[in-house]
Amino acid sequence: MNGFHFSKYVPPKKGFQKGFEGLNKIFQQLILLTSGDVNEALSWLTELDRQHNLTDGEYGIGDFIEDLKRKGYIEENPGDGSLNISGKSELEIRRSALEEIFGQLKRSAKGDHRVPQSGLNGELSNEIRDFEFGDSTDQISYTESLKNAQINHGLDDLKLNEGDLKVVDKEYQTVTSTVLMIDISHSMILYGEDRITPAKKVAMALAELISTKYPKDTLDVIVFGNDAWQIEIKDLPYLQVGPYHTNTVAGLDLALNILRRKKTNNKQIFMITDGKPTCIKEGIRYYKNSFGLDPKILNKTYTQAAQCRKLKIPVTTFMIATDPYLKSFVQEFTRINQGRAYYSSLKGLGHLVYQDFKKNRRKKF
Repeated sequence: MNGFHFSKYVPPKKGFQKGFEGLNKIFQQLILLTSGDVNEALSWLTELDRQHNLTDGEYGIGDFIEDLKRKGYIEENPGDGSLNISGKSELEIRRSALEEIFGQLKRSAKGDHRVPQSGLNGELSNEIRDFEFGDSTDQISYTESLKNAQINHGLDDLKLNEGDLKVVDKEYQTVTSTVLMIDISHSMILYGEDRITPAKKVAMALAELISTKYPKDTLDVIVFGNDAWQIEIKDLPYLQVGPYHTNTVAGLDLALNILRRKKTNNKQIFMITDGKPTCIKEGIRYYKNSFGLDPKILNKTYTQAAQCRKLKIPVTTFMIATDPYLKSFVQEFTRINQGRAYYSSLKGLGHLVYQDFKKNRRKKF
């Protein structure tokens, strides 16, 4: 009897790639976990090697350290002998994060922000249409136009009229300014769960994505605890959680100040957080309350949400927690701002950020 026989699929085991490449992949992950502390990362790597036999008799951790120096991934301080990661290593970490989180992306031309409309400025597309009043002469497809003239008039009476002209459409190019807000309050490492490392990975992947695929876009990263401040992309591997409360108002206020200076039409805020706002600043004094949802703090936060909406700046909130009372805050914040909200596990955070970023490439705010 013909047919199909099904059995349980057992995926093939992926063996660890020994040598420099395999160790470097682990080292990059450890660098993020240790917030850029090379010495601590190498100590952890040595312990992992002891427990799991990452190296063989031919190539050891000492050889790996020397290769890191020789290839320019780490630098030794001549004063005290301490080790630090180099700019090359920071770039490698961002590229690794891009591949890990947004690995489904395929490389395409730089600045390719496609939207359904055509426009006068932009790259030429593959679409041919009839000439219309107002079209630029550099859009005329002379090959298609001459072919059209031959069909319309024949070879014996070849002439080129306006009605014969064909043009190549230009694609409208969107440019977007994004501010990414990262919560660095103490709750991001509470209860034995590391939430800051996945947030750093997403930020680095987004930064590398924009710099390589959308170079005309801008991305600014800010962190917020009791206060908010801007950080450089290159500083992301070193980012640490502090003994802070969550001053969402300060983060939104700084994000708006940054976006006000941008000349782009499309502006947006991405906020990665795991909790409720628990702090606002009144003059030089901090008003704090970590117990439940404080109306005084909430009202200030909702006012900022409304201000963002007034300026046509949507806020997308990625809440890496699922507590019901936190959901009620996010739902109200999103309703006032008319933005978007996602409740994500740490594992799904990168996929959601990418999907929302890609969605916004096709719309004008």
